[in-house]
Amino acid sequence: MIRKRTRAGVALALFALVIPQIAGSGTANAADTLLSANKPTTVSSVEAATFGGANAVDGDPTTRWASLEGVDPQWIAVDLGGNAAISRVKLNWEVAYASEYKIQTSADGSSWSTKKTLYSQNGGIDDVYLTTSGRYVRIYGTKRGTPYGYSLWEMEVYGSIEGGDTSPPTAPTNLASTGTTSSSVSLQWTAATDDRGVVGYDVLRNGSVVGTPTGTTFTDSGLASGTAFTYTVRARDAAGNLGPVSNAVTATTLPAGPGDNITIVVAGDIAALNNSAHYETVRLIDQIKPNHILTVGDNQYDSGTLTEFRNHYDKSWGKYKSITHPSPGNHEWYDNLNGYKAYFGAIAYPQGKPYYSWEAGEFHFVSVDSDPMDNNGSDSAQLSWLKTDLANNTKPCVVGYMHHPRFTSGKYGDNAKIAPYWNAFADVKADLMLGGHNHHYERLAPLNKSGAIDQTNGVRSAVVGIGGDWLYKERTPRVGVEKYFSDSHGVMKLTISGRSYSWEVIDTAGTVRDKAGPYTCR
Repeated sequence: MIRKRTRAGVALALFALVIPQIAGSGTANAADTLLSANKPTTVSSVEAATFGGANAVDGDPTTRWASLEGVDPQWIAVDLGGNAAISRVKLNWEVAYASEYKIQTSADGSSWSTKKTLYSQNGGIDDVYLTTSGRYVRIYGTKRGTPYGYSLWEMEVYGSIEGGDTSPPTAPTNLASTGTTSSSVSLQWTAATDDRGVVGYDVLRNGSVVGTPTGTTFTDSGLASGTAFTYTVRARDAAGNLGPVSNAVTATTLPAGPGDNITIVVAGDIAALNNSAHYETVRLIDQIKPNHILTVGDNQYDSGTLTEFRNHYDKSWGKYKSITHPSPGNHEWYDNLNGYKAYFGAIAYPQGKPYYSWEAGEFHFVSVDSDPMDNNGSDSAQLSWLKTDLANNTKPCVVGYMHHPRFTSGKYGDNAKIAPYWNAFADVKADLMLGGHNHHYERLAPLNKSGAIDQTNGVRSAVVGIGGDWLYKERTPRVGVEKYFSDSHGVMKLTISGRSYSWEVIDTAGTVRDKAGPYTCR
């Protein structure tokens, strides 16, 4: 689960930084220095690509390392660059803390010795004093304090290097983009210098390391088309010292193909009071710069009240409200759609109802409110409207979207209650159906009314419940699944051009996790 620190949590963390919790005894040596800053890390696992170990030693209390959820043991280790006299280890835990863990050291990074074991911890700040030595320090979690995983905002190791190299390289200079394609950016820079020699570089895309070349060129591939990315580079010496970052350069990949493309961002299950990555997914929208945004329900948890919308969704995805075409989910119905309607206004009710249609290029889009059918098993007024709308459509391409998917291998499985909606789209041979509700991404082959693969009469579909709220790991296997993942949040970038469409799914690390199409409308 992706968790977001609340304002209160930040305030408590800052207070804790001033008045630390002492989980040991002793007095820090005034000559001791912070040894772990920006040093290389290794970890047992990561919850998602954006939660790498480097976040725990970057000096930024708003970035963090997070392990896989629900698994013991898990660990993070830092290479200090040389043998060190270690006097203090300070840990700033996120909500997902360790109630029991070990502080271990090693001379070679493979054979470990436990220097201190801590029991019955309660998170927050652990400031542990000890007298030991080693080049590598590892925090080895043996018992989680929550159902989640282990997560550290910062891991700080203090002491003194015993005759080692502590001088970092200089910053590389003249970083520039030397070329782009629709899926790659090529970079070049002037070498950094170091008193004992530079051994390699870290290339950072939007703040996350995406490559570690030894030379002064790098090509970042597998990127989303028509999207802007910002890069910096830093140098690394043999002792593991990391230098400052270079100048930043922004490069934009080329569009996916010729023609008058229209770009639409798609996702659902987005903002929540806590535990949501919607601030990360909106950064993808910033980069994509879409013409439209299409949401597939549960825009705002927990009850979709106006206050919740204003306090959460509005501060991230809300900046794009004017180009958004939403659909409601079951959580908006907890407030009888009052907050949903008050927040979105006529955008969500352009035809006086919470279901409506709109058009872009050669495409006819239909937003369906699936919750009444899911709850009651019938919604004759909306179904009648839907059939009439589809019958009157004059566009060659049809895309429907609603919160509850008819077919899915996700947590909730196939939903027979909403079959009448799906069948109405199948009757007109709609091109694509989009849904959420299940918090994962999934692409399915064209399926007919019975859920069998049918390239002639079936409807292609995708589940895009990865907009920000916590992810589901449960699966209900079924036929027709062409792509599936549930380990990262992200958005779909749907591109329509004339009578064709294609999409890319991009996670919060900026990695393209799926590419589909181009398909031609029927």
